[in-house]
Amino acid sequence: MLRPLSNLIKMHTLQPKHSKLTEKESEQLLSELNVSKAQLPKILSTDPVLPEDCVVGDIIKIKRKEGDFFRVVV
Repeated sequence: MLRPLSNLIKMHTLQPKHSKLTEKESEQLLSELNVSKAQLPKILSTDPVLPEDCVVGDIIKIKRKEGDFFRVVV
């Protein structure tokens, strides 16, 4: 029997940390990279690793050993 998603653990210990950027951080990132939000890789708003307060259009920072990666919520 399948368990509801609300009962599952949101983040595994091996899962890289996902954090939401503030508006100021988002603007600074986009200007540094000289790109628009539409040019960033996407992540679905239904992805269980996203912080709970994320909405479409937010930029997410993914912290990995290799460095930081960014995604826009769609």
